[in-house]
Amino acid sequence: MTIPIRTIDHVVVMASDIERSIAFYRDVLGGLTPFETAFREGRIKVMQVVLGGTVVNLQRLDDPAYIVADRLEAGTVDVCFRWDGEIAAAVDYLRSRGVGIVEGPVPRPAADGVWGQSVYFRDPDGNLLDFLTTATPTDAIF
Repeated sequence: MTIPIRTIDHVVVMASDIERSIAFYRDVLGGLTPFETAFREGRIKVMQVVLGGTVVNLQRLDDPAYIVADRLEAGTVDVCFRWDGEIAAAVDYLRSRGVGIVEGPVPRPAADGVWGQSVYFRDPDGNLLDFLTTATPTDAIF
């Protein structure tokens, strides 16, 4: 039986400082912050940031939403975003925004099996993020 999973709808990131995280995902990654989602007693619990076709739900580490993972810690997420351009442009972009590069560009396969290159960096809480492009494919093998 084939499970009809198409893609990831959203990722939850626990933020130690919600305003700082909103600024990073909005100003550095170009995310749109269209709305806040309230849970329990109408209090704002989740800030949704739209990045391309993916949503990053930023939750307050000290006051999380109703249903969450068993252990909550900031800096424990690893998310890869597809970048629709050359990897050099991704590197230049990150540097222009003052974001340090952890590693890269390095070759790696995308979810669809196409080889590309990634550049890794961190958000303000230390979550590992990367931009993956297949615009500059490589035939390197791990």
